[in-house]
Parts: sequence; structure tokens; C-alpha cells
Amino acid sequence: MPLQTVTDVQAEPEVVPLTATGRRARLAAVAVVLALLLAGSVWGDDSEFPFGPFRMYSTRADPDTPVVSTRVVGVTAAEEEVRLSGGEVGLRRAEFEGQLPRLVDDPSLLGLLADSYGSRHPGGPELVRVEVVQRHIELADGEPTGAYRDDVLVSYELDAS
Repeated sequence: MPLQTVTDVQAEPEVVPLTATGRRARLAAVAVVLALLLAGSVWGDDSEFPFGPFRMYSTRADPDTPVVSTRVVGVTAAEEEVRLSGGEVGLRRAEFEGQLPRLVDDPSLLGLLADSYGSRHPGGPELVRVEVVQRHIELADGEPTGAYRDDVLVSYELDAS
């Protein structure tokens, strides 16, 4: 078995020390990130994530506070409700709930949901109105009591075609 000579052994790459400017730049970057995390944790909200706390995971709701469930319904001339949420119009629940402020500011956007429903369900019932309904489900010790209240958050009358 032949022995290796010194020239056959590869030398370890030389470690280049960080310059003083490089250290200061890294420390400044870490300080900025830590300051953002601290400020976000104290004053932030979901919209500042990841520098603000994601409230869904960082807080706990009172077990006696009502739970709010939002749904979109189309209403027929006979005042029957037709479900428009749950993918019936090509929009997932979370996507829809993220747009609630826009819908409240501009209820005519609900007409787009009715159009989408009509395209996906051509034989479906004729809608005269679209509503965003929030159901407040009463809880006692974290369990539903069976009592609830429905509030219409926004409503849009559709043009008769």
C-alpha cells in the first residue's frame, strides 16, 4: 500500500475572517430584524406577519364568545336561499373572507358571484339578490348551545335580465 506524499493531500481552504465592516453590517441586520419582531409582537397584527403575531395561533378566544360563520347566499324571487359559498362560484371560503372589506365597500362585487354561479349552474334557479350572512353561534363552555343569530352583512339586488 503506497503512502501519500504531502503534495497529494489537499490543504484545507484558508478561513477568511470577517472584516469589521462585515461584522457591523451583520449585527445591524440582526438588530433591525429583532426590532421588527419585538415591535410586531407588541403592536402588530396578522397583516404584519411574520413580524407580527399570527393571532390564529397566538391567542385564545373566550369559550363563551359566539363563533361567527360567514356564508354567501343567492336569494330567489320566492325568498329561497341558494348557497353560493363553498366553491359553488369558484372561490374558496378563506379567499372570500379575505375580500369581505371590499364587498362591504362595494356591494356590486356580489353581482360577479351571481354571474359566476349562473355560468357554473346554467339550469339553476334565477337569483334576485345576493347576501353575505354572518351566523353568530352561541357557545357555553366552548360547546354550541343550539342558539344562533343571522346578520346580513351586505346585500346586493341583481338586475332583472
